[in-house]
Amino acid sequence: MIAAKPFAAAALFVALLQTAILGYMIEGRAGILRSGTEVLLKTAPVDPRDLLRGDYVVLTYDISLVSIDSITGPKPQAGEVARLHVRLKPQTDGFWSVSEASFDPLASQEGSVVLVSQPVTIYEWVWQTGNLTVSYGLERYYVPEGEGKPIEDGRNQGRVSVAVRISDTGQGQIRALMLDGEPLYEEPLY
Repeated sequence: MIAAKPFAAAALFVALLQTAILGYMIEGRAGILRSGTEVLLKTAPVDPRDLLRGDYVVLTYDISLVSIDSITGPKPQAGEVARLHVRLKPQTDGFWSVSEASFDPLASQEGSVVLVSQPVTIYEWVWQTGNLTVSYGLERYYVPEGEGKPIEDGRNQGRVSVAVRISDTGQGQIRALMLDGEPLYEEPLY
């Protein structure tokens, strides 16, 4: 009987810790969707399907290809892994594009937002290509089974765009997937 009390307390502690961690992860995503700065991104063509999760649309963005000329400050050496901080500014067509990038954090600036890339490995040849390809963790969007193909067709025709919310720390979350400017799917906060 005495040994049961410490076991019950330990089990309760573990359950509370797991719940707190899960709540922290959910609230982190919801916080970005609730109060992040919204930007509209233009997508580019691609394809696929995930056997475990179902249909999804692969999203590539104009901002995924960053000109080496727009990167300021020191550049990592070959073999280093770094995150690129990308300043986005709205264009006249309503879409946001890269105005500046740096491997060092960028200061906040009126009328812009900074999106931080996923870690990118630097190869020697990158500096000769003129462009650096980066991802932001916004490159997949899961849809109900059988609904991916029409979205991919629209994306390939340049009719799909994505509304993304970006936190003050540069993390992005997809808020809505749109076809011809109309929301197809909108992400709930919870």
